[in-house]
Amino acid sequence: MGVLMSRRQTVERVQKVSLAVSAFKDGLREQPSTRRRAEAGTARQGTLEQEVQEGEEEASAGPSQPEESSASKAAWERLRDGRGVEPEEFDRANRFTPPAFIRPKRELHDDEPLDISLEQREQILNDEMCEICEVWTAESLFPCRICPRVYHDGCLRRMGYLQKDSAVEVTETAHTETGWSCYYCDNLNLLLTEEEMYSLMETLKNCKIIPGACLTLDDFLHYKHQVHKQQFERTMPEAQEEQAALQFNALDPDKKGHIEWQDFLSHESIQLLQKIRPQNALLRLLTPKERERARAAFLALDQDNDGFIGEGECRQARHTWFRKHQKEMQSCNVSISHVGPISEGSPASSRNSKSPEKILPATKQEETSIDWPGFLRENVAYILAARPNSAALHLQPLA
Repeated sequence: MGVLMSRRQTVERVQKVSLAVSAFKDGLREQPSTRRRAEAGTARQGTLEQEVQEGEEEASAGPSQPEESSASKAAWERLRDGRGVEPEEFDRANRFTPPAFIRPKRELHDDEPLDISLEQREQILNDEMCEICEVWTAESLFPCRICPRVYHDGCLRRMGYLQKDSAVEVTETAHTETGWSCYYCDNLNLLLTEEEMYSLMETLKNCKIIPGACLTLDDFLHYKHQVHKQQFERTMPEAQEEQAALQFNALDPDKKGHIEWQDFLSHESIQLLQKIRPQNALLRLLTPKERERARAAFLALDQDNDGFIGEGECRQARHTWFRKHQKEMQSCNVSISHVGPISEGSPASSRNSKSPEKILPATKQEETSIDWPGFLRENVAYILAARPNSAALHLQPLA
């Protein structure tokens, strides 16, 4: 999708620079002495003519010979266009061309309150045809657990979105309660508008973050310290540093000692959404499937059916939202990652006292009660952060 966008933007840049070069050359012809002085002046690494030539080569013949600067520039362009990181060794011969992706835009009414009914259930319908090839083949289609799109595994492979390590995951989880997120929903960065993406890119550039690179704990903490100092002009408190370290551990569930670039990018994207957009705007990002899972979770917690749950129960739901794998779902109290109502045999249908993460909620008279709208507002960021297929927790819930 971003390929078409970047090439079009390159052509537009070439056209604008070509006009500037033409005017520049005309001025030099009229002032030869000025031209001689310019040629005898300080050396410059590139000229306008070279920029035009490079742009024309990018627009017509694709990327030029690999260089460190051009590779870095291409990485930032992929990030801007929402394409993430494409391995250099990835062979796109005989592949489908990704469709052009256009980042969302904020609407005037986005910040207004949104009424999401608890009693009125929503009908969940998946698309009938593959999102890529637009062909219907019934049972061989893999549905997304977030949006209504469905896909063929072969089409996903030809698009380059289904590699060897993820093929098994898709086939095993797409038709289960765990579910699978398509490549649109799996990338939280695609929720950002162009303005928000520009803000994030400026922050990453100022902090010397290289797109596609993995981050160690020292890298992650150094980045967090820089961001905090740029925003507040003071050193980050020790308590926040400890919280950042906990977030790093949440992003590194396999204890590899580093976090993957895509997980770091998703974490920063959801963090930015929390800072910039009000909760009403975030609620509009929820899909019908996510709203249905939220209803099932709230109703499972509201056992006396009075429309309120305890604050402790709300916090517990926040932690269990990320249980996307069956082996993890067995140890949680509330399963809200699957599509559809909670079954009688699921962990949410009964309060299993043997659960290792069991938190006995206090009575509603002893703690603050939360209604359905408040439950949504408190959990919306965590619901969105649970979209990626990765086992990483992209937004570590506070204790």
